[in-house]
Amino acid sequence: MKSTLVAITLLAAGVTSAFAQTTIAKWTFETSAPITAGSFAPEIGLGLASGFHAGASTYSSPAGNGSAHSFSSNTWAIGDYYQFQVSTAGYSNINVSWDQISSNTGPKDFSFLYSTDGVNFNSAISSYTVLANATPNTWSSTTPISSSGYSFDFSGIPALNNQAAVYFRLRDFDAISANGGTVATGGTDRVDNFTISVIPEPATYALLAGLAGFAVVLWRRNFGAVAA
Repeated sequence: MKSTLVAITLLAAGVTSAFAQTTIAKWTFETSAPITAGSFAPEIGLGLASGFHAGASTYSSPAGNGSAHSFSSNTWAIGDYYQFQVSTAGYSNINVSWDQISSNTGPKDFSFLYSTDGVNFNSAISSYTVLANATPNTWSSTTPISSSGYSFDFSGIPALNNQAAVYFRLRDFDAISANGGTVATGGTDRVDNFTISVIPEPATYALLAGLAGFAVVLWRRNFGAVAA
């Protein structure tokens, strides 16, 4: 009987966990290990990631945030960007998260943009600051840090729901470097763990959690006395 209770409890926890977040696509760059502008498929799901620079740029895959690889490039100018494309068909309540960091002379300020046609982009975050890859915010292949993480909840923007293609851009906002100077030709910026996921509405998650809890209570009511 006790083993049955454990199984039901684990099942209930699994149900709520499964519905807590669904990953549509995630780029960790461990498989792609970029050395060009791309495009690159995600390690989880389907989609395309690429880089764009108005001038010549060198792309590489140095250590990520707690992993062996990331997507990195130099020769940054205002308007240069990383782009991620994915289908949200059948999904709503989109959430995006990623890790990003720059070298001391890499770009400091970026804009986070989105589009449903790849041409006309809207601003999700008009300007956000990227830290310098230096102590205590240094990326390594072994230990992830939370200070370089970013996210945006698109659940209030229904235009991204159920779309054949959605585009996200991390675009260089100005010429200020991460150390407060001017972006240099050799200055780099790298991105890692770019994740597009779905988080259920609070009412849906509460219902699932409630049903899972009810299953455990019902078992105890019917079998608890016997097990005792």
